[in-house]
Amino acid sequence: MELTECINYLLSVSQNKVFKHFSGLLEPFGLTPAQYGVLNCLWREGQLSPKQIAESMHLEATTVSGILDKMQKAGFIERSIDPGNRRNVWVVATPKAISIREQVESATTQMNQAALQNVSPSDRAALLRGLTAIVETEL
Repeated sequence: MELTECINYLLSVSQNKVFKHFSGLLEPFGLTPAQYGVLNCLWREGQLSPKQIAESMHLEATTVSGILDKMQKAGFIERSIDPGNRRNVWVVATPKAISIREQVESATTQMNQAALQNVSPSDRAALLRGLTAIVETEL
């Protein structure tokens, strides 16, 4: 098989290019792409547990825990103990995170436009369907 026909190669190279571009767009806000993912979940759902965030982002709980630690230190999230069950922790976006939402969402749109600039509208739809199918596949 040619390397350019290997799905791992194509996904890795394209993900690396998109990640670098997105990182640059998020840098003025003090965010990483992974931190954006957390904020996106919180902006849409309000309050979530670390486990719910990990499931939404298809990440391990330990990975999310490290991301949350850095975000809390930067003032983007707050964590609180569930008064009904002290074993549960809730995560919410802070006013600081809420105040940058519109600008960060705009940066996300810019990233999508840049990454897909050479892809036709019909191919974009097929690409999104294909990538979603891969994400949902049990491997």
